[in-house]
Amino acid sequence: MLADRRGRRISYLRISVTDRCNLRCRYCTGGVKQFIPHDDILRYEELHGIIATALDLGVAKVRLTGGEPFMRLGFADFVKEILVRNPGVDLRITTNGTLVGPHLEDLYQAGLRRLNISLDTLDRERFADITGRDLFPEVHQAIGRALNLGYNVKINAVGMKGVNDDELPAFLDLARSHPIDVRYIEFMPMGGCGRWGADAVWSSEEILARARNLAPLEEIQVDSPTRGPARIFRIRGGQGRLGLISPLSGHICSICNRLRLTSDGRLRTCLFSDKEYRLRPILRHPRLGLARAAEVVRRATLDKPLGEELLRARRERDELVCSKGMLSIGG
Repeated sequence: MLADRRGRRISYLRISVTDRCNLRCRYCTGGVKQFIPHDDILRYEELHGIIATALDLGVAKVRLTGGEPFMRLGFADFVKEILVRNPGVDLRITTNGTLVGPHLEDLYQAGLRRLNISLDTLDRERFADITGRDLFPEVHQAIGRALNLGYNVKINAVGMKGVNDDELPAFLDLARSHPIDVRYIEFMPMGGCGRWGADAVWSSEEILARARNLAPLEEIQVDSPTRGPARIFRIRGGQGRLGLISPLSGHICSICNRLRLTSDGRLRTCLFSDKEYRLRPILRHPRLGLARAAEVVRRATLDKPLGEELLRARRERDELVCSKGMLSIGG
């Protein structure tokens, strides 16, 4: 089983399948971006091998992300094949919701049950301003279809003062009236970020204080080896829940259970560390392959750092939380 020197067991692998995205969210990318060349992106068969190896090493939850994963040709078929090859795998997808609509029914029939949809506003004009694209109707329709089919839907919203902090009542109403987890993520200074500013950070504690004035909340204690980073609150009398993810103001680094794999095959053991382990050359080497890659993953996991220590040092030096943007790492 994968574990580090602090005794943290790794049960969760996030895989970026592409760094390409059809949106230009203000906190994610700024200016012109050079995408990773196609030949440097891990092939689907290589990803199948990594997933199978990760499951053998004790990983229980796999999340596919991007960029926008549905930008990659053949992604829906790749998802179906994962479910065929790995019966019972806890497979999840994070998407911006603009392209998933036509695939929802087929993926549900194939066995996919969990979707995270990134959505920072419920207002069409504001959506266009934040993302640079007028695609809110497509996202809204996809959420409705997913719920009707029976998907477990989570909405991830980056909370930004002066941008979308006035929409908390609307998001709470959405979670109250639908079986949706609305999760607020603190705005972080990532590499390549277009418009980050400390004055825009809306802390989880500020969000929680305001939310308690709007709805009766009860915190849920999540005790699961595959738990994510969110604090979860039940909305009394509601169908959904409120989640808070606090990478800046609060940490669960002491129980972090995840690894990240970038679309070009670089393993990151911590979001706040720029140290990466290059798996692609190993996978494509005629005498190395998956067995050697698995050994690199084991050794890298042993040295998994404590993210809050890295973040504290970076903030003291007024540095970005990491040099790469989320498009390159995998959102």
